[in-house]
Amino acid sequence: MSTKPQLSFWQIWNMCFGFLGIQFGFALQNANVSRIFQTLGASMDDIPVLWIAAPLTGLIVQPIVGYLSDRTWTRLGRRRPYFLIGAVLATLALFFMPNSPTLWIAAGLLWVLDASINISMEPFRAFVGDQLPTSQRASGYAMQSFFIGVGSVIASLLPWALAKAGVGNTAGPGEVPDTVRYAFYFGGAVLLLAVGWTVLRTREYPPEELRAHDTVVRAPTAALDGARARLAGAAWLVAGLVGALAVWRFALDKQLYILAGLLAGYGLALIAASGMRRDRALAQIVGDLHDMPGEMRKLAVVQFFSWFALFAMWIYTTGAVTQVHFGSTDTSSPAYNEGANWVGVLFAAYNGFAALAAIAIPWMVRHLGLRVSHLINVTLGGLGLLSFLVIRDPQWLLLSMVGVGFAWASILSLPYALLSDSVPAAKMGVFMGIFNFFIVIPQLVAASLLGFLLKHFFGGEPIQALTIGGISLIVAGLCVLRVQEPRAASVAAARH
Repeated sequence: MSTKPQLSFWQIWNMCFGFLGIQFGFALQNANVSRIFQTLGASMDDIPVLWIAAPLTGLIVQPIVGYLSDRTWTRLGRRRPYFLIGAVLATLALFFMPNSPTLWIAAGLLWVLDASINISMEPFRAFVGDQLPTSQRASGYAMQSFFIGVGSVIASLLPWALAKAGVGNTAGPGEVPDTVRYAFYFGGAVLLLAVGWTVLRTREYPPEELRAHDTVVRAPTAALDGARARLAGAAWLVAGLVGALAVWRFALDKQLYILAGLLAGYGLALIAASGMRRDRALAQIVGDLHDMPGEMRKLAVVQFFSWFALFAMWIYTTGAVTQVHFGSTDTSSPAYNEGANWVGVLFAAYNGFAALAAIAIPWMVRHLGLRVSHLINVTLGGLGLLSFLVIRDPQWLLLSMVGVGFAWASILSLPYALLSDSVPAAKMGVFMGIFNFFIVIPQLVAASLLGFLLKHFFGGEPIQALTIGGISLIVAGLCVLRVQEPRAASVAAARH
């Protein structure tokens, strides 16, 4: 075993630059898809179900891409072919989405867009673990957070800036304004160019050299106990079917079918994997999920509450701000579209603050450690979301975004720094994909439950979803205290 050489600042810059483009697409999606859905006739109750594409594609795509990229070696390397394929597909989806003639076509394009972004994004996480020594990994993830912030600021501001430049910000019923269409065209071009830069300006360790540098010795995936796996799978499957039956029998909100499907799907995966050879992809992924490191299990809880909150914010901020702060629910009115553009400004703001926080976070880690730093940052984010309840001047919501920005930068970096020391190089991709289950699952739960909770307990007011999100972020901060601080070598990453 040998130590990977330290990389220069510009080498780390080049390997992370593609995240600027990926986040361009992700930010345009987050800030504008609810607006596109509402413009094409979706009701507020339908928005969570339509958004289900984003987390569901992540749940399916990320572990598969991670598994495949662990086993890929081409002239472009191990991870970079996936960067490029995903970027091309995402660019095409961005070009077509704002021209969707119907709601169902827009929903389908969201599936394509999110799947494509996931094809590129998941290997980027593993790429940092592949290329950097332990002492630089936190710096690599912080650099990714920096580019995520910068890309999101520009992308989120685009419709607002185009409106200020005189581009039409309103359109007829069922038509997406030119500000949104042109923003998506520009974002598609940026995504492809930025990812192309990383593909052309970086190199990867060949498999044999990567194995020589591996610092984590881990036994091969244990074979699933067939009988026990089938029994557990049957239990999960029955729970899902009973849940779906209850939703139908008692006429509960259709979003709850998502939760039932999630339970049944996991049961089917266990049953299928239990009868496969250990070298099959599904058996490997399910086996690694079953056999994942203990600290990863603790971090899964942290990720659950963090991403539940983020998904609530992404889905409901447009509805909350346009209704409460701009006084309109009419998607063709100037007030609604002004408020929707302001949401883009707010999303740009939190991402801008995240870029600044990414610079401050290494200093925090040096003085406070990874766990306490993450606790402080996500708590600031929780307070920021809760402040939407009391602030009525939309200009002052920029202050709320300071806390959200610190939480976002921390969520994108510190959990990965806490995790990376326990993940073997040979399975970096698949374990990062499995770790992303705990980003995707809370989004599926949010899509299932938030509409139900708002309708039955909060009078259908979207601003209450932000309240739930704020509380969830604070809970995530408390849960991180259960995670063990990694050895000093990992924390030393912040010094670089």
